[in-house]
Amino acid sequence: MDETMNQFQQSLIELETEAEHLLLARNQLVENDKVRNGNREALTALRKKARTTKTSVPSPFESMMKNTGNPGSRPLVKEVCATCGNHDSNERTWMMFPGTDVFAKIPFHAAHIILEKDQAKLDHEAKKLQSYVKEKSFLISEKGVLADKISPGVLRSLVVLKDKP
Repeated sequence: MDETMNQFQQSLIELETEAEHLLLARNQLVENDKVRNGNREALTALRKKARTTKTSVPSPFESMMKNTGNPGSRPLVKEVCATCGNHDSNERTWMMFPGTDVFAKIPFHAAHIILEKDQAKLDHEAKKLQSYVKEKSFLISEKGVLADKISPGVLRSLVVLKDKP
């Protein structure tokens, strides 16, 4: 083969490799979204059980200001969990640990803390994957201008090419 054909073949191999990495990242992003949605649903179920929402539990400052008129033996600032609220945080609830098939009955507060940490980790991972997909898409769009080198008819025939048994 001549030099231009070798360069063309090498550029196609690089482009195909980048496209494969892009597809893998997109599939990982979809799987990550499924897990994130499951965590979000579990956190919503725990909030319903505790009868709280993200904004229904007063902040520690509001609790402090409410209790300033009657300082007794209680501490000035009462720590209030945003998910538990006034719910008994030691009440046991069933939870399937992320990434396993193991169910365990653990304290309510521990269950939602585990889910919230896992949700934060998954959010971070999703942002990394999204930036990776953007980077690979840009790289492919920069490399993948094949219409300059191959006529559109030949390119179309390569795209619809199918193997027959």
